[in-house]
Amino acid sequence: MTNDDRDLGSDGVPDENPDRTDPEEHGSDSGSRVPDEHTGASGVSGVGGTQDPEPVERAEETVSKSENATKKKKGSGSFWKELPILIAIALVLAFVIRTFVMQAFFIPSTSMENTLLVGDRVLVNKVVYQIRDIERGEVVVFDGDGSWDDPNTVEVAEPANPVARGFQWVQQQLGAAPTGKEYIKRVIGLPGDTVECCDDQNRIIVNGVPLDEDDYLYPGSTESHTEFGPIELGPDELWLMGDHRSISYDSRMNQNNPGGGAVPVDHVVGRAFVIIWPFDQMGGLGIPPAFEEVEAAGQ
Repeated sequence: MTNDDRDLGSDGVPDENPDRTDPEEHGSDSGSRVPDEHTGASGVSGVGGTQDPEPVERAEETVSKSENATKKKKGSGSFWKELPILIAIALVLAFVIRTFVMQAFFIPSTSMENTLLVGDRVLVNKVVYQIRDIERGEVVVFDGDGSWDDPNTVEVAEPANPVARGFQWVQQQLGAAPTGKEYIKRVIGLPGDTVECCDDQNRIIVNGVPLDEDDYLYPGSTESHTEFGPIELGPDELWLMGDHRSISYDSRMNQNNPGGGAVPVDHVVGRAFVIIWPFDQMGGLGIPPAFEEVEAAGQ
């Protein structure tokens, strides 16, 4: 019997091989072939499949954007709520700094030309004299009330309008407008010094040493147009003069007032140490060499 005869049934139709595996036995009910999980093919959503990650990622991205938008909205509202507090803190700090540390001053007159011109702004150090003593030759801002009667003092009218008055106050604190209360001069004599005018060359004499002041006096100005002294300063008195001697109403012109022209040390507000405006005038206000001989003679 041949192989072909064995494969035929009784009806002459070939029998199915019971040992042969039908591909449909491993398929789905519909007969579609199920992808082999070991082939590395990507899954698809559906019954028995792997979930597509893209919708999940998009959902997470949407949530993240929503959270960021909420945070931005909250942050914006928080800023506006905190702004008044920040402004209040800034004003308090500015007041403290101005009162105790440093302040800008407006130069209202010509008495310190050409060192300082009208409209210049200077910074005044209010702390330095709490640390050390005043030195000869320094430029200082002081309150002359009670010891000086300067007819050249700038009178500052106070606006009737409260808004304008507030604006003027702000300008004065920033050194953009005169206050009418403070003076600015150069220290010529310290407590205990003897000052007088003049020697045969018309020079100011401090403790017997004449000053060569050409470096800082107004061009063509003489050291003094008024004779005085010798005057011995008290333990808390200063002798102050402007650099434009012909028009400066300083210690020389106030000898008939209380203090005899001298200014109490405790009336000094601070040291003017730098010009900050205008830009072409910017620079430090140091001690001129004229006072070095006086310092050397005192040692």
